[in-house]
Amino acid sequence: MEFFTIENGSLLWRNHGETLLLTPWGQNSLRVRSALMHDVEDTRFALLEPPAVQPTIQIEAAKASITNGKLTAILDVDGWYKVARITFQNQRGETLLQEVTCGGALNVRARRFKPVLGGDHQITVSFEGDERERLYGMGQYQQETINVKHCAFELAQRNSQASVPFVLSSLGYGFLWHNPAIGEAHFGANRSEWKAFSTKQMDYWITAGDTPAEISLAYANATGFVPMMPEYGLGFWQCKLRYWNQEQLLAVAREYKRRGLPIDVIVCDFFHWPKMGDYRFDERFFPAPKAMAAELKSMGIELMVSVWPQVSLESENYEELRQQGLLVRSELGEQVGMRFQGNSMFYDATNPRARAYIWDKCKKNYYDNGVRVFWLDESEPEYGTYDFENYRYYLGSNAQIGNIYPQLHARGFYEGMRESGEENVVSLLRCAWAGSQRYGALVWSGDIQSSWLDFRRQLCAGLSMGVAGIPWWTTDIGGFYGGFPDQESFRELLVRWFQWGVFCPVMRLHGDRLPHREVVAPDGEHMQDEGADNEIWSYGDKVYALLKNCLKLRESLRDYTRQTMREAHEEGKPVMRPMFYEFPKDETCVELKDQYFYGARYLVAPVLEPGMKARRVYLPQGAQWRALEGGETLNGGQWIEVPTPLEHIPVFERIG
Repeated sequence: MEFFTIENGSLLWRNHGETLLLTPWGQNSLRVRSALMHDVEDTRFALLEPPAVQPTIQIEAAKASITNGKLTAILDVDGWYKVARITFQNQRGETLLQEVTCGGALNVRARRFKPVLGGDHQITVSFEGDERERLYGMGQYQQETINVKHCAFELAQRNSQASVPFVLSSLGYGFLWHNPAIGEAHFGANRSEWKAFSTKQMDYWITAGDTPAEISLAYANATGFVPMMPEYGLGFWQCKLRYWNQEQLLAVAREYKRRGLPIDVIVCDFFHWPKMGDYRFDERFFPAPKAMAAELKSMGIELMVSVWPQVSLESENYEELRQQGLLVRSELGEQVGMRFQGNSMFYDATNPRARAYIWDKCKKNYYDNGVRVFWLDESEPEYGTYDFENYRYYLGSNAQIGNIYPQLHARGFYEGMRESGEENVVSLLRCAWAGSQRYGALVWSGDIQSSWLDFRRQLCAGLSMGVAGIPWWTTDIGGFYGGFPDQESFRELLVRWFQWGVFCPVMRLHGDRLPHREVVAPDGEHMQDEGADNEIWSYGDKVYALLKNCLKLRESLRDYTRQTMREAHEEGKPVMRPMFYEFPKDETCVELKDQYFYGARYLVAPVLEPGMKARRVYLPQGAQWRALEGGETLNGGQWIEVPTPLEHIPVFERIG
């Protein structure tokens, strides 16, 4: 009886309706797929076409192996249940990852296909746990954790949650769950499990590497590199909720220039449109958008405009989108995805015709008027209730493919901009999935609260996103909601957040500051409110002086930031890097979550608690260190106490 065969350079195993295929997929990497009662499919949700490699495949009666560079997969057929168990090893024969055993009489299945009656399967894939292991990545979750071992995750997109199912292991491998289905991941002491609630097949990608940087490079080769960040992405971005008319926005830009303050981007936020889904400026408030963009350009400022995927039932485009089948469809109940300033449904970003339709409107009404940067808000998408099983897309049910929505939403604007002549595209999104980076996705961390707890969580979120392959990331400096500009407690939080923003991939001030101000159209129509002022001079003279110095520091780092962005573009490295990434052999670094590296040179230790007069900073062994503002050179391998007056954020430069 032959369990194993070779098929087009892949190792194939079949038994009792299961087809298991292991395929070389880039250097030192394999793609592993399994299907029940049908052949495996080559769905390219995130993975790109791999370069040709020549694996080594060995087959025995009940055992086989496939080796691709540093990675070997060994398949052993259990003598009792005739199930093939997979073990992954590196070039030194060390076990990296291993499926759970059948357990004799336990009759456990490492690859469990549970039928969804009338549909496909729920799949659970289980691997043995390893207490030595530390895991990093998984995208953006609101928690104060950098090592995700012993953590559980919902594989689903939400406002402020971006599920990017890639982990980097301290044992020397990277693992991508190449499945956009709604599901779960659990990294327990005894086992790690990945689960898709409804799917057609198992599909994951694994690579072996001796350093985190080697694993990042392999992952970027497999899923795509971020473009080169344009020059306007290296400086400061000004935003608030919301500049509600043309003159107000221009007045803020002019004031930044009058004060001699560096600014690269200013943002026109939501409800500048007549109705959601009209995809154009409301001429009552923005009578000359082309002239507005041109004046900003003459000042060296790019205009970024918010675009939502919601289409109001009252929009001028709703009936055509509905008739053409370009909207998401509810399986049950009303065809309403969200109720905010009216009822709306999301356009179907998984449908290429829908992506082309939306871009055509945006090109005509925004791009052709001088807009070159888009804020793709609500890109999870944010349903009024997250009933994931109740929506259907062009590519299938939301339960099976819903997590890919933000990636394809970014793709529509990326391809449209490229076809229009833009070389390096940046779109600000609130969510991402694997592969989003290749479409110019700059992810921010959503509608978080203006609190110290949320501030601390964002540091871990940004670091985890970088490890998960999304190097462009940012936050609303000061948090999105809950900040009163005249409160001293909030001013302290804003200053500390702003100081940290200097050392984020993109430095962007935004927030729904309180109290709101009512906006009324000339005809008496009540519009979306605007928030309180949110410019750097809006918080008093003392804060203004501190924030002004931060802007000067960010500007002085422009050449260095450009160099770090090039490393992300060419080598797949994060811009923000956890301590372990630069010093993987320093045991103190592997769990540190309140300090990090901005590129390879600068160690940044933000002040993350109110009223802190000093904080401890660890200087890794293997290098020498000097404070950014100068002073003595310090040896690595030690903790130091650093004073933290309000004007100071501890930053150390690596020497040698």
